[in-house]
Amino acid sequence: MRSHRALLYALAGQAGWFVCVLSAARDAAWVGIVFVAMQLACHLWLVRRPHPELRLVLAVVAAAAVWETLLIRAGLIAYPHGALWPGFVPPWLLALWVLFAIQLNVLFRWLRGRWGLAMTLGAIAGPLSFRAGAALGAAHLPHPTLTMGILAIGWALWMPTLVWMSARSDGIDAPPSAPSAP
Repeated sequence: MRSHRALLYALAGQAGWFVCVLSAARDAAWVGIVFVAMQLACHLWLVRRPHPELRLVLAVVAAAAVWETLLIRAGLIAYPHGALWPGFVPPWLLALWVLFAIQLNVLFRWLRGRWGLAMTLGAIAGPLSFRAGAALGAAHLPHPTLTMGILAIGWALWMPTLVWMSARSDGIDAPPSAPSAP
């Protein structure tokens, strides 16, 4: 059952990534945001304890908003479409972080305690995701080599941190709280 759930989340995550990135590249970012909102609603409906999962999503998005805004303000990444306020992270990108957060306790739980592997995976996959988004037209990397290096370092720190956070807000397989005695 767990492998079916992981496959479903992997497929839904990839679909969500493409919908967000391609809709942002075509200046219709709302499509990706709605798509991810539906995935979040389904995720919260399916998990045993939605409150810890929602706390995780909100914490990840809040931290990501700061990180992404710093990258934008440093001139490392530009998003040509979808920003509500110049110099701040566009909402469609935060939707991608929501999508990533809902996958943490399903797809990435195997990284718990494997911090070196989490760092390596983050250092490789994180920047590649940004590079792919830029190739599809959703982002612009004015200084590609510098940006990819900073993203690699950032994601080498992000991935183990997010895996650690997810372990503390796991609503997937957590047992339901015991009923109170009368």
